[in-house]
Amino acid sequence: MASKSTLNAKNLEALGTERLAQLLIEISTGDAAAKRKLRLALAGAEGPREAAREITKRLTSIAKARTFVNWQNRKPLVKDLQTQRSAIMEQIAPHDPGEALALLWRFMGLATPVFERCDDSSGTVIDIFHQACADLGEVAKAADAAPEALARQVLDALQDNGFGQYDGLIAIIAPALGPDGVAHLKTLVEDLGRTPVTVPPKSEWQAVGWGSGGTRYAHEMEERARQSTVEMALKDIADVQGDVDGFIAQYDPKTRKVPKIAAEIAQRLLAAGRAGDALGFIERAEVDHARWIPPEWQDARLAVLEALDRKDEAQAFRWACFERDLSGEHLRAYLKRLSDFEDIDAEERAMAHAAAHPGLLTALAFFLNWPSLGHAARLLIDRQDEVDGDHYEFLAPAAETLAEKHPLAATVALRAMIDFTLTEGRSSRYGYAAQHLATCADLAGRIEDFGPVEPHPAYAARLKAEHGKKSGFWSRMDG
Repeated sequence: MASKSTLNAKNLEALGTERLAQLLIEISTGDAAAKRKLRLALAGAEGPREAAREITKRLTSIAKARTFVNWQNRKPLVKDLQTQRSAIMEQIAPHDPGEALALLWRFMGLATPVFERCDDSSGTVIDIFHQACADLGEVAKAADAAPEALARQVLDALQDNGFGQYDGLIAIIAPALGPDGVAHLKTLVEDLGRTPVTVPPKSEWQAVGWGSGGTRYAHEMEERARQSTVEMALKDIADVQGDVDGFIAQYDPKTRKVPKIAAEIAQRLLAAGRAGDALGFIERAEVDHARWIPPEWQDARLAVLEALDRKDEAQAFRWACFERDLSGEHLRAYLKRLSDFEDIDAEERAMAHAAAHPGLLTALAFFLNWPSLGHAARLLIDRQDEVDGDHYEFLAPAAETLAEKHPLAATVALRAMIDFTLTEGRSSRYGYAAQHLATCADLAGRIEDFGPVEPHPAYAARLKAEHGKKSGFWSRMDG
C-alpha cells in the first residue's frame, strides 16, 4: 500500500480544495507558464467561450513576441504551444468545433512568426504544428465547414507554407472538403496557376539574395513559390481524387524519367490496376547502374514485376540488388521464395559474394546485420590490411559486438583505430586509443592462436617503438 505522503492524485485530494489552492498559488508564483495554465483551467471552468477567449489572447501574444528562442530556452515555447493546442482540442473542440477550427487556423498562423525567431534544429516545434495540421482535418469534419470557404482557407494556407507546417494538408482536409470541395480547391489552384506574379518596373526590383545565376529578386522568388505551390497542390489533389493521369501531368516528360519520380508514378499506376503502364515508366527511368540506385525505384520495379506475374525476373532482380549493394532486405526476400535446400545453397553463395565485396565496411555491415558474426570475424582477419581506422563510429561498436565470441577479429578492429589515431596524430582521440589498447591486452588472454595477426606483445612493442614520443597517448596508458 502506498504511503500517504506518496505524490499521487488520491493523496492530494485528501488535502482539501483550500489547501490545494494555496499550494497552486505558491507553486505558480514566478512561473509564467504555470500561471497561464491555471488561468486557462479557470476560463475552461466558465465554459468554452471563456476558454476560447483566453487561448486567443495567448496566441496573439505569441504572434507578437520578438525574442529569439535558441535551443537552450526552446522548452518553454514548446510547452506553451503544446498547452494551447491541447486546450483547443480538449476544451473547445468537443463543445464548439466551429470555434475550435477558427482557433486552429489561428494557431497554424503562428508558424511563420515562430520559426522566424526560433532555432528548431531538433524538430520539436515543427512536430507540434504538424500535429495541429492533422487536427484541422478532424475538427473541420466535425464543424461541417462550408466546402468552398474551407477550400479557400486551404489554398491560403498552402501559400504560406514556407516552413513545411502545412505539408500533407490536402490529404488531411479532403474528407471535410468532400468531392465538391476538392473540385473547388482544384479550380482555385488552377486559377492561381494562370496568375503569374506581377513583375514590377526594374527600378523597383528588390534584391533578396544571390545564387549561381546571379542576383535573386523578390518577385522572382514569389513566382517560383507560386509555381511550386500550384504543382504540389495539383499532385496532392490528383492523389485525393485517384486521378493518376492528373498526377503524371504535373511532371514534364524529362522529369518523369528521374528514378524516384518514375517510382512514384509507377506505384500509383499499380494501385490503379495499370501494371503495364507502370512498367513503362520504370523501364524509361534514367537509372545509372554504375552509381547509387534509389531504393524506391528498386522496390517499384519489383512490385510491378510481381503484379505482372514475372516472378523469375523479379527473383533475378532481387539477386542483382543484393549483389550490387549487399542488401540484406533483398537477399531475405530472394531466399524466402526458394524451395527447401535451394535456399541453403543460395545463402552460402551470398556469403561468399559478400566476403569478396570490394567495400570492406559494406561487407562488414552486411555480416553484422544479417547476422553472421563468424563471417564478419573472418572478413576482418583475412582483410586486416584494408581496415580504415578512421571509421571509429562503425568499428568501435563492431569490436564490441565481436569481442565475446571472436576476440581476434575485435582486436583487428581496435588496432585499426589505434594505428590511425597515432599515425595521424589525432590527439583528441588519444584517450579512446588508450582504452582500445587496454581492451586488446584483455582480449589477448582469450586468444589461443593469433594466426596471421601480430601477437599482442609484439604489437605493443612495435607501437612503443614507432610512437614512443607521443607522450599525450602514453600518459593515458600510465593513468
